[in-house]
Amino acid sequence: MATLCFHSPSKPISYFHPKSKPSPPLFSKVSVFRCKASVQTLVSVEPEPVFTSVKTFAPATVANLGPGFDFLGCAVDGLGDHVTLRVDPSVRAGEVLISEITGTTAKLSTNPLRNCAGIAAIATMKMLGIRSVGLSLDLHKGLPLGSGLGSSAASAAAAAVAVNEIFGRKLVREELVLAGLESEAKVSGYHADNIAPAIMGGFVLIRNYEPLDLKPLRFPEDKELFFVLVSPEFEAPTKKMRAALPTEIPMVHHVWNSSQAAALVAAVLEGDAVMLGKALSSDKVVEPTRAPLIPGMEAVKKAALEAGAFGCTISGAGPTAVAVIDAAEKGEEIGEKMVEAFMRVGNLKSVACVKKLDKVGARLVSSVSK
Repeated sequence: MATLCFHSPSKPISYFHPKSKPSPPLFSKVSVFRCKASVQTLVSVEPEPVFTSVKTFAPATVANLGPGFDFLGCAVDGLGDHVTLRVDPSVRAGEVLISEITGTTAKLSTNPLRNCAGIAAIATMKMLGIRSVGLSLDLHKGLPLGSGLGSSAASAAAAAVAVNEIFGRKLVREELVLAGLESEAKVSGYHADNIAPAIMGGFVLIRNYEPLDLKPLRFPEDKELFFVLVSPEFEAPTKKMRAALPTEIPMVHHVWNSSQAAALVAAVLEGDAVMLGKALSSDKVVEPTRAPLIPGMEAVKKAALEAGAFGCTISGAGPTAVAVIDAAEKGEEIGEKMVEAFMRVGNLKSVACVKKLDKVGARLVSSVSK
């Protein structure tokens, strides 16, 4: 039986048989992806601000979607972070000041070089070539840290879009994803399955990281899809959960996960919520290693499926569990059973909500003209 050695997109990949020595990496340097991740100035003339202030919103996201580890994700409606950005003469030109952080957490740094929103804002300013204007930023967290709902990506997405909007929307969304990746790389790893849907909305397939190649997947307008999100009072830091992943997997599991990921993409494009749920529930690589680290997760998945969910898995790195269904009322019932399972087996309090797909992504909420 062949085995696949796999890592994050910034590390080499090799195939080998268990009785043979591992083959040389396909890439000679492990930094091959990250060294090119640094953003470049993309406009020839520094733009002037068209607004004195803007307010933006970026949605929560569900990464991986079961078998799509690091290359599939989607945005969910109604949950997310807000950023208010202002032109501020008291801030040194070309710099960002984080003046306030409110909302679900007070643990975040206001140092823009150590804050997701700050890093993304600076990266976007660099892409625009901003050297003559200083900005101040307020971040309102609607998402808790370590929830598995793309908390860091939501902050980064809202900040990147805010900077782009205040200077007249010179960058396209795919370029803003690169700015967001600067933030993600420093916080949780160089992966776009949260930041891409947070900025672009809907389902997004990351076909390649070098160069970055993003494929939006359009779920049909006439089809219904609801996400049942159940978040326990338990923090699962992304770096810790990524460290738990295996470095080797059987080739048969690689083939299985590949087929399930392909089925998931087909289900999205066809609007087939049942097949989407089956594929989402079928991960044999990542979920089996992470679920035991979240008290009660296996029982929660079982409860969701028994209650009628089409599928259930871990959202991102966890601890949030996500189930899919095609009716909101049924989703409420499934959520209640999942909450009960978290308490009964994991001894964890949790909250459930039922949300639709966010098809818009990060966007401008309001603005004040010059």
